[in-house]
Amino acid sequence: MAARRILVVEDEATIASSVAARLSTEGFEVEVASDGPTGVARAQAWLPDLVLLDVMLPGLDGLEVCREIQRHRPVPVLILTARDAEADVLVGLGVGADDYMTKPFSPRELVARVKALLRRVDRAPAPPGAPAKIGKVEIEPAARRVRQGPEEIHLTPTEFDLLYALAVRPGIVMSRERLLTEVWGYRDGLGARTVDSHVRALRRKLGSDLIRTVHGIGYAIEDPS
Repeated sequence: MAARRILVVEDEATIASSVAARLSTEGFEVEVASDGPTGVARAQAWLPDLVLLDVMLPGLDGLEVCREIQRHRPVPVLILTARDAEADVLVGLGVGADDYMTKPFSPRELVARVKALLRRVDRAPAPPGAPAKIGKVEIEPAARRVRQGPEEIHLTPTEFDLLYALAVRPGIVMSRERLLTEVWGYRDGLGARTVDSHVRALRRKLGSDLIRTVHGIGYAIEDPS
């Protein structure tokens, strides 16, 4: 089987080289781009299986790079950011990123998340489940569409999967760990804050009263009517 391709778009040479070296030792084929336009060009020409993408890039910032990459070809994107501002994270997830890590990060955790995201892509798609309706929100899994009243709501693939995982169990509290396993394929509780960020993104699109926080445990979806 051919090695999976990872494109690292990072302008800090020390970080780019250390990440590339670690991924290479794990058996991945790695290319590095040091600015936004080069990252977009390499993604289109080389067709990586996953992109590691810094937010702060010269020429074109990482969020615009993510938009351009996803516009031409859907591919898993893991954002690397030195900032942890909620707005930055939500914008990144909203333009199609699957997850994010804040610098400095553990190389071991980075590799674990990369492998989990690739496993998620490799999983055979499950047969579409039954449609779900929570209040005014209607979810059509076969068409992967969400409507709120007459309006169709655009969700990223990860947002859709998270919403549906909650919606098919209305009123039942789902722990972050269980959601990470079901939606992202993560193990050992990696990336718990990713769940929180995606829930905030869903609340911005669907209203703050749809998903209830159960502090210290996780989330439940509620009929707000």
